[in-house]
Amino acid sequence: MKADFYETLGVQKGADEKELKAAFRKLAMQFHPDRNPGDHACEHKFKEINEAYETLKDPQKRAAYDRFGHAAFENGGMNGAAHGFAAGGFADIFEDIFGEMMGGGGRRRTSGGRERGADLRYNMEISLEEAFAGKTAQIRVPASVSCTECSGSGAKPGTQPVTCTMCGGHGKVRAAQGFFSIERTCPQCQGRGTTIKDPCPKCAGQGRVTEERSLSVNIPAGIEDGTRIRLTGEGEAGLRGGPAGDLYIFLAVKPHEFFQRDGADLYCKVPISMTTAALGGSFEVATLDGTQTRVKVPEGTQNGRQFRLKGKGMPVLRQPQMGDLYIQTAVETPQNLTRRQRELLEEFEQLSSKENSPQSSGFFSRMKDFFESFGEH
Repeated sequence: MKADFYETLGVQKGADEKELKAAFRKLAMQFHPDRNPGDHACEHKFKEINEAYETLKDPQKRAAYDRFGHAAFENGGMNGAAHGFAAGGFADIFEDIFGEMMGGGGRRRTSGGRERGADLRYNMEISLEEAFAGKTAQIRVPASVSCTECSGSGAKPGTQPVTCTMCGGHGKVRAAQGFFSIERTCPQCQGRGTTIKDPCPKCAGQGRVTEERSLSVNIPAGIEDGTRIRLTGEGEAGLRGGPAGDLYIFLAVKPHEFFQRDGADLYCKVPISMTTAALGGSFEVATLDGTQTRVKVPEGTQNGRQFRLKGKGMPVLRQPQMGDLYIQTAVETPQNLTRRQRELLEEFEQLSSKENSPQSSGFFSRMKDFFESFGEH
């Protein structure tokens, strides 16, 4: 008695196409005869798995099976899937599952044996000023380009690639193995379907040569660290006239001496003297737009206070808005005091009251209450 197809694949009756395919892939990898040579039990199990998948992946066959079970395919009904690898079936995902194991992986190919060129990566470092203003950069990239001698065909001028005699131009060959056949990449033409009898002397039949190219790259204002810019068709040339790959520019923005960036906003820490913080004053800061802005420091400014300069940050990429610049004060404690300076500070300390330093006075007052509370227990 045949096992239930759903049980064979290990799925529920309501499993969708994605679940069916995933279950089949897993079991096919486990019981494939090439991975279990000489194991007839695995070979039989593999046949059952394929039969179940062939039936359930087809909506019409699945509907008939759900209604009538295995009887739907007896006596020729529905042209049953029990006959193995017919029409679409296993071959639809065979290369996807076993392509690497059978040597079928590789670059994407187009008709005539042409292969798409590889994508290339170029790392570029720019300054924060360049990210602010944007720029057009010239770069030199060593890459494969289409051979001008043979126009990328790989064949000697005046000749053409010929159809592969082993695969008849299909790029794949079939080999019988037991009750099923395996489709492999043609070893003679490497899946291209054509061979070159007289290769081009300049590119040795590859259809491309290595040269260094000069390219112009547009860096838009406001671009951020880690951004990737794609130049379509500027990658490696394809084999035998195939389409070129793409070039990806990976941008890194160098750390700045004064500014730290967070999106479109900039941050800058500015040291000010203790007297400026206490008495008030002002200072000037340079901004990335090439101007200077005066920042007013109110009397009694504390360490770490931030001042916002609206619209003085970075441009927002491809938008008219600008970020802000935040100035954070760092109050500097005087060092290397003269005798007179020390005397003045000591005198100031004697004249100070709680109102002059409310934060420290309040903190130590609360700390005192905290310790005294222990004595009450």
